[in-house]
Order: sequence, then C-alpha cells, then structure tokens
Amino acid sequence: MQLAVQEARSLILRGAHEVIPESELEAKLLLGRPLRIKAGFDPTAPDLHLGHTVLLNKLRQFQELGHEVLFLIGDFTAMIGDPTGKNVTRKPLDRDAIVENAGTYEQQIYKILDPACTQVLFNNHWLGELKAAEIIHLAAQYNVARMLERDDFHKRYTNNQSIAVHEFLYPLMQGYDSVAMRADIELGGTDQKFNLLVGREIQKAYGQPPQVILTMPILEGLDGVQKMSKSLGNYIGIAESAEEMFGKLMSISDELMWRYLELLSFETMQTIAAWRQQVAKGENPRDVKVRLARELVARFHTPAAAEQAHQAFVARFQQGALPENLTEIVLHAPEAGLAIATVLRDAGLVETTSEALRLIQQGGVRINGERLADKKQFLARGETYLLQVGKRRFARVVVR
Repeated sequence: MQLAVQEARSLILRGAHEVIPESELEAKLLLGRPLRIKAGFDPTAPDLHLGHTVLLNKLRQFQELGHEVLFLIGDFTAMIGDPTGKNVTRKPLDRDAIVENAGTYEQQIYKILDPACTQVLFNNHWLGELKAAEIIHLAAQYNVARMLERDDFHKRYTNNQSIAVHEFLYPLMQGYDSVAMRADIELGGTDQKFNLLVGREIQKAYGQPPQVILTMPILEGLDGVQKMSKSLGNYIGIAESAEEMFGKLMSISDELMWRYLELLSFETMQTIAAWRQQVAKGENPRDVKVRLARELVARFHTPAAAEQAHQAFVARFQQGALPENLTEIVLHAPEAGLAIATVLRDAGLVETTSEALRLIQQGGVRINGERLADKKQFLARGETYLLQVGKRRFARVVVR
C-alpha cells in the first residue's frame, strides 16, 4: 500500500508547482477510497487552449489512479468575474455568452478526460440558490484584512484604485464550491493560490476536512513570455485544425519546447531527459519538436491527422511548396546580424517596423516555416531565410 501511495504521489507531483500541505496529500491517498478532485473553469471564452490542458492533464492522471474528477463550470462565478491579476473591476459576462461558452467546454474536455469518471457540475446550481442570510453567513467566515493581503487587492488598495465589494465575494463563492462539492483536492494555476487557500478555510468553517491544494504552473504562450491567452493571440486552441496546431507547435522556441514537453506531453520524464541528452550531443531540436507536435495533434485529432499535418508542414516549408513568383532579396548586415522587424520592412513584407512588431505579437510571422515569437530576434549573416507574413506574403532573404 505504501509503495502504491509513493508511486501515486510521484505521478501527482510531476510538473506541479506546489502542494499545500504536502503532508496531507499522502494522508488523503491513504484513505482507501476514490478522492474527489475539483478543478473549476469560468467559461469566459468559447474554446479551451493548451494552457487549460495543463490542469486537464493532471486531472486525467488522477483518474488513472482511480479517483473521481469534478469538472466545475463556473457559470455563476463568471457573472462576478475573477479579480485575479486584474487592476480594475472586471465587467460581468452576459448570461447567454456564459451558457454558450460552457457548452463548448463540455464538448472539448473529453478529448483528455475519461467520461466514465468525470462529473461536470455548474455552480449556479447551488450558488444561485443561496439566500441573502446564507450569503451573509458565508461572508462572515473571512475578514477584510486577510482579503486585502491578496496581492492584486493590496496593490489596488495602496494605489487608491477602486475595489468593488462584489469582488470580495469571488474567492468566498469559489470556496463555497468546495463545500458544496465536498472536494478532497482542488487544482488550480499558481495565480489561483489565494482563492484555493480560501477554500480550505471555508470548508473548515462548514465542518468539512479541508481540501489539499495543488497548483500547476501557468503555461506560456507562443511568445514564451506571457501566459497563453486568446486575448493576447499567443494561444493554441484544442479545437483548431490539425495543420494549424502542428504549425503553431513547430513555431515555439527550442527552450520553450522543453517546458511544453514537461507540462503537456504524456511521455515519461525519463524519456524527455534522454531527448535532452540527445539534443545536447547534437541532435536537431526540431526532431524533438516534431514528436511533441505529432503527439498533441494526435491527441486532439487522430494519429492519421497528425501524420497528414506533419507531411503538409514538410511539403510546405522544407520541400519548397511556395509561390512561383517568390522573390529573393539580399540584405547586407553588420556582424551582429539584422533585427527581424527591420528585415521584414526592408524585404517589403510590411510597411513599417511597428507593423512588423505587431504582427509578430499576433503570431502572424514565420521564419523557415516556424511561427516567430521573439520580437527581438536577429537574423545572422551568411544564412538564407524563408519569411512569411500572413498567408500570402513570402520572401526568401539572404543575409550577407
């Protein structure tokens, strides 16, 4: 039994940022029953992206260990708006938009989760039924001083920025979700730590054993800097076409590739470590990136679709399936090379460097078939590059 618990613990901790408190995790695993594993998603956008799947993958691992996943769609809390990381009050979402977005979540999560051991719940079922007296009782379980310890609230308070009273309700409502769901463990991103800790306190106040908290890293988007977000244009949606998904994954930097492998791949850490050694010895990191892209495309589509997307990528960017009127431009560079924004402008692919930087930020620029994320990249002398802006603007640039 102890050996099985240690193996389960190792799997659970893979890629995790923090477990609070870790000692209670083992105690939960020793209960000898399927645990109730909670993760909440506010349906603020219609599609899930790979950033969301960091949590979904961890939920799937819990399922493989025999536990029950409680996938919570926050149709009520989305109307409040999570204040996490915000310096202004969020505008409440329209109810119709919430319902529509929630429907797409239900369709997409089973690309990863096992339907047989997944409960999909909506917190409007219990939060929407709370009476005024019950909300007052809930609010009495936490004090304002501790609420203002929260980083984003503290910054807004010290900067004399508005904090609406209803924003304090968000972490309390999220905590009450854990009471209603009798959660044993709750998962969330590192940015959700405060909300998850409130859940422990609210469960104690309602006479329940407190949940263990497991936080997962926030996945960076294609730019390798900011978290993956549809609003930032640096995302890979799990409902995107196989070719689009494959191309976006091939565009990430070599450094970011390892982080994606740890958080998104189902390969063992031993296998990934072996790949690192092979790259260190001279293997082209692109070969590893292809393995990652094929795995993820196969997961969200089919193995056949992954093979087809791979072949299409090779045909388009490695075998010269390019416009017949492709121009070749020679640019002379100093020893340090040329800034990519300057190259795009001088090659006639954009009118200004500002436009170039904007398009890179939006994921609209490719170099040698790979989507460019680094706006500060320099192109080295002595190399030839295939540049693409949007779907129709191409140029072959020789840097001398």
